[in-house]
Amino acid sequence: MADPVPEAAARAGATGPEKAEASGATEASGATEAPGEPAETAPVAARDARGWRGWRGRRPFWGGLLVLLGGAEILFTLRAPLPVVLHIGMQGLAGYLVPAVMVICGVLILLNPAQRLFYSILAVLASLASWITSNLGGFLIGMIIGVLGACLTFGWLPDQPPRRRRLRRTPRGKAAGPARA
Repeated sequence: MADPVPEAAARAGATGPEKAEASGATEASGATEAPGEPAETAPVAARDARGWRGWRGRRPFWGGLLVLLGGAEILFTLRAPLPVVLHIGMQGLAGYLVPAVMVICGVLILLNPAQRLFYSILAVLASLASWITSNLGGFLIGMIIGVLGACLTFGWLPDQPPRRRRLRRTPRGKAAGPARA
């Protein structure tokens, strides 16, 4: 694979020591690789799984997904057959607008986790407003899923190390470490 720095230096008109200096910057950083060797030796499937886990781990994934599913469930109940629909509360635009806001908040939580607090507050307000506007909040199911997702999003903290499973406790009588005096 060609090194992009010398090409950029050549396009900029760098010659002699400037070009050598630009190409030496990448070699000093340890980014050199022998020609013909692949950049990564891990299998493609393993790299894709790590990429998905990395993307999912850097954002409040489950909270955003629950908000999105709660809004979708409420929208689905609005299109239910006539005998199932309760027609309680406001009808018309508000019945579709509130769950649409929930769906949009769910997508924005997933795509823009930096603004998760604003989106989670907006999602919990829209979820609670769906009680009045959208068939009792999608027969309570969509409203509860939306509130739960908004709470998960609000409580999510970025840049935490991944949690490991709890260490198994040793049975009584066997000391796990040095005995205390």
